[in-house]
Amino acid sequence: MRRFIEARMRKRLRLAFLVLAILFAALLAKLFHVQIVRNAELTEKAMENWDRELPFAGKRGEILDRNGNRIIGNRIAPTLYFMPSQNRDIAGAAKELAPLIDADPKKLEEQMSKRASIIKLAPEGKNIPYETAVKIGKMGIPGLYTGVDYVRDYPYGDMLSRLVGFTGYDNQGLAGIEFAYDQMLSGKGEKVRLFTDAKGNPLPHVGDGWVEGAGGADLELTIDVRIQEIVERELEQAMLKYDAAQALSMVMDPDTGEILALASSPNFDPSDYSSVDPSVFNRNLPVWMTFEPGSTFKIITLAAALEEGKVNLEEDHFHDPGYSMVEGARLRCWKREGHGSQTFLEVVENSCNPGFIELGQRVGKEKLMQYIRDFGFGTSTGSGIAGEAAGILFSEEAFGPVEHATTSFGQGISVTPIQQVQAVAAAVNGGRIMKPYVVSRVLDPETGKTIEENGPEEKRRVISEETSKKVRESLESVVANGSGRNAFVDGLRVAGKTGTAQKVEDGRYKEGDYIVSFIGFAPADDPDVLVYVAVDSPKNEVQFGGTISAPIVGRIIGDIAAVREIGPRKGQLEREYRWGDPVQIRVPDLTGKTYDEIRQMLYTVKLEWHGPEGGTVVRQLPEPGTLMEESGTLHLYAGPDEKD
Repeated sequence: MRRFIEARMRKRLRLAFLVLAILFAALLAKLFHVQIVRNAELTEKAMENWDRELPFAGKRGEILDRNGNRIIGNRIAPTLYFMPSQNRDIAGAAKELAPLIDADPKKLEEQMSKRASIIKLAPEGKNIPYETAVKIGKMGIPGLYTGVDYVRDYPYGDMLSRLVGFTGYDNQGLAGIEFAYDQMLSGKGEKVRLFTDAKGNPLPHVGDGWVEGAGGADLELTIDVRIQEIVERELEQAMLKYDAAQALSMVMDPDTGEILALASSPNFDPSDYSSVDPSVFNRNLPVWMTFEPGSTFKIITLAAALEEGKVNLEEDHFHDPGYSMVEGARLRCWKREGHGSQTFLEVVENSCNPGFIELGQRVGKEKLMQYIRDFGFGTSTGSGIAGEAAGILFSEEAFGPVEHATTSFGQGISVTPIQQVQAVAAAVNGGRIMKPYVVSRVLDPETGKTIEENGPEEKRRVISEETSKKVRESLESVVANGSGRNAFVDGLRVAGKTGTAQKVEDGRYKEGDYIVSFIGFAPADDPDVLVYVAVDSPKNEVQFGGTISAPIVGRIIGDIAAVREIGPRKGQLEREYRWGDPVQIRVPDLTGKTYDEIRQMLYTVKLEWHGPEGGTVVRQLPEPGTLMEESGTLHLYAGPDEKD
């Protein structure tokens, strides 16, 4: 019996031991699974309960011009964060901090006392000056941390503001290119992970962490800031001189469609956009504004008539009595008494409305409207610039004989400046409609490699190279002998066309209120730049495109020539002298001559001698062969007499 009991007990002990062994093995397996297999997962979950994230804002991509100049960059503007659990004297901390961030101590204390693990001290503590952040850091307030933040930096001030737009409170794009390319420009922020217990005390056994971010992509524009500065300077001066409501300009390479400058005046400060009327920053005038083009549109009628073989500019004649009768409507020329008998080249030079009505009628109603649509009017250019309008053309049913006539000289339709620039570029570049564009590349900020790229895009051909050559020649004649004479620049062979459009309000023309414009290009024989300028409601001057906008375009082209390295061209037409013009002469070559020899030549211009009296001329300004006003001064720079 005893043996039986002992055997039974041994059996139970072995069973108990086996169970304990199994349980111990299971425990070891569980510990292995937790400590080894799921270690990373469970550690991360624990750290998520312990950590407090201090955000570092993502660095937004920069916007550059075609030469790499920074149009918009970033400036460090720190933001303050507070962990209430780490500070035993919140009232004292608020009182100490408030003066430095211009905050009310009581309100700041309320904010810092919230039941939260970490508090963003906004708005007073957001985007504070870097120097202030350094000063606050030295104070060593427990629980107060500084996160890195950025605001946009504008090295060129308000230049290009209506094109590039601005960013909002959290650095997101709200207007212009900043809005249109917000997803590409936006960066992914980095974060510091601070590990604390429930009371906010740092955990000694866990090191602080770092979450990597990524900077936003950079944008390279087709804009040249050197040209943009020229254009904006001229618009600002025009606004002051003519007390205008607004003004706009656009510069494009007619061969490629690259927009070299795009300006609206007045501008606004993009860092203080909230103080500006939204009608300013929401309207990028060269793409948003629509109006009757006036005589600049005559270039399209001219191109259509030449392409269809309906006119010989030198041999065909037209008599202008000052008006044209169409379906009982008297359509007047800007010159009330008319231009009389003239060749069609003179019709173009004089911007004669009845003459262009005749050209439009020769082309025909359907054909002319087809050319207008082929040149890109009535639809967006596809530039990708935010806010671009499509313009308004007559419907087929409403396009009767009178509408056909008025359209021929640019009245009764509504177009955008960018449409006009695209169309005229095609008329003078050999007949190719090139898509305008302003963003050339999207760049990786770290490597500088191209992520996306835009390039010249030809939409279609609208006229032949031969027709385009004739258009260029006739428009150069407009500047030398016609209504665009104030755009003449000696040596650069400027060509172009004036425009004077009466403004429309509630379907009626406003008496004495005009938009005056000029579209010009140079060199006339091989266009490198196309410049459009329009001034809205100018005062203090006769309201004609030839008197206000033409000289502005001439000055812009003259200054651009140095930037684009456009040198003097042979074959320039001499500008025809008219009564009231300053008398001009060609500068003689006086190099190598002495002062006495020059005096005997009896030149009527004033001479300014620089150097030894007995010397000979080694240099002169203006240069030989250029035009100068007879009342001007010829500066002669003399060196030692070679005989000495």
